[in-house]
Amino acid sequence: MNKHLISMIAATTLAVTLIPAANAAGGRFHRQNAAGGITAGSGHTHAGPNGGGFARGRRVVTDGEGNGAASSGAAFRGPNGGSGARAGHTEHSADGTTTHQSGMQATGANGSTINSQGSFTKNADGTTSGERNTTATNANTGTTYNGSTSYNKDTGVTHTGTCTDASGAAVACR
Repeated sequence: MNKHLISMIAATTLAVTLIPAANAAGGRFHRQNAAGGITAGSGHTHAGPNGGGFARGRRVVTDGEGNGAASSGAAFRGPNGGSGARAGHTEHSADGTTTHQSGMQATGANGSTINSQGSFTKNADGTTSGERNTTATNANTGTTYNGSTSYNKDTGVTHTGTCTDASGAAVACR
């Protein structure tokens, strides 16, 4: 995961742990920036009556020359112990290049986990490619799924997936 995703997930995870007892808070901002563009963003939090809550935020920055970037992130916790976070970052250049990276992680109340990271690129010449990697583990059985999906304009979509039991032995994926 890149530094933007790591920082967004860390910030939203921290925010959700600091949610005040009040039910909700939030705000938005926008301003002209020194690069001749706009910087804008928003953030919101909410605390539920039984200990659950969420926090989310987003930010957009442009430079007035056709370049821009957007980041967003969110985190939640459930009243029974489940939690999760996601973040994404997209950049667009004046030459037509666009890149996107995103990731998520979640843990269920029983300890089952899922992690997924992906990226996508569209180059100025129109070529595209992308990939996503996902790992999920069932806390009750110890079974783990590892999957990878990639896309390339020339070869199309390719997917591989494997499953292992708690001891690491290969098992059939359901």
